[in-house]
Amino acid sequence: MAEFAADKVVKREPKSTGTTTKRKRKPHILAVINECCTGCAGSPACVEYCPVEDCMYWVPDTCHPPFGRIEVDPLLCIGCKLCISKGPEGAFLEGCPWDAIDMVPLAEFEAEHGTLPY
Repeated sequence: MAEFAADKVVKREPKSTGTTTKRKRKPHILAVINECCTGCAGSPACVEYCPVEDCMYWVPDTCHPPFGRIEVDPLLCIGCKLCISKGPEGAFLEGCPWDAIDMVPLAEFEAEHGTLPY
């Protein structure tokens, strides 16, 4: 039953194709997952708290199988910081317990990875 619940929470692939509808404005910051990500054993708090459907998803960790990690779709991230901040009312856990999410300025991200097609 735990596996079934985890499958409902964790997205397993990016959904954006780069041809999204035009945004009203670009985000100033983006969530970027660093090397500390453990995937939280299939129940990641960051994915749970993210308000954007399919923005964060699970990928296999090629260096440490059968473990996985979370990735962020930069075209869907709105920079709201909910993945790193306190969760919904009544939750005691803050977004990421491993400090595996860095909020990076959009200009810095685009300088390293190329301009995003917003």
